Amino acid sequence: MRELDINKEINNICNFIAGYVRQSGMDNVVIGLSGGVDSSLSAALAVTALGKEHVYGVMLPWKESNSASYEDALSLAEKLGIHHQKIDITPMVEPYFSIYQTDADNLRLGNWMARIRMCVLYDLSAKYRALVLGTSNRTELLIGYFTQYGDGACALEPIGHLYKTEVSAMAKVLNIPQQIIDKTPTADLWADQTDEGEIGMSYKELDLILHAITETNLNIRSIINLGFSEENVLRVKSMMERTEFKRKNPPLINDWTLDK
Repeated sequence: MRELDINKEINNICNFIAGYVRQSGMDNVVIGLSGGVDSSLSAALAVTALGKEHVYGVMLPWKESNSASYEDALSLAEKLGIHHQKIDITPMVEPYFSIYQTDADNLRLGNWMARIRMCVLYDLSAKYRALVLGTSNRTELLIGYFTQYGDGACALEPIGHLYKTEVSAMAKVLNIPQQIIDKTPTADLWADQTDEGEIGMSYKELDLILHAITETNLNIRSIINLGFSEENVLRVKSMMERTEFKRKNPPLINDWTLDK
């Protein structure tokens, strides 16, 4: 796994945030606060880069969200001293599924909620003259573990180059509450949902495999020979390939060719 100079990287990210926001003609950022380590770290970096008065945090629970997630997000917002508000998305989510799509499964419901949340954030970005700050990490982006035009939609991704394990390490340096760093990662979209449960392996193992695939010259067989299970290496490779479309802008006809 790569060695990261955490303090140097914090400085680089803050310069990126401040420079990009200024270049865009804005003064502020708005961010969805889930109570998890990714959004908490992103908010803390934004405060360091821009000042607390320029950061707007929004908690967007729905009726089945874990109340502890909201409490952690609120505590983090108060600790950082940023503007914050809570908007319950239940009234925006339920009508569509209760009237038109009563047979929808958890995946469809979760994707809908992720996109509703982003609609709210983009509306507030217009209100506050702010850019929407993304909260996805490199691990999630590489395997497509995000909702296209949901949590994957934003103006900039300040931690999009950091693996999940690096996010946790940086969060400690920026004094994110330990209970947030240690909690089980979850999108909190339905009861008992966890990231690692859906992915099928721990973030620690996933990061090591992703690093080997994307940042070394090793072939798949050599990566397996490092001691990873063949099943997990092939699963990660498959997730990367199957979700490639999520990481690209919609193609124009001149950009697209049919494989022969």
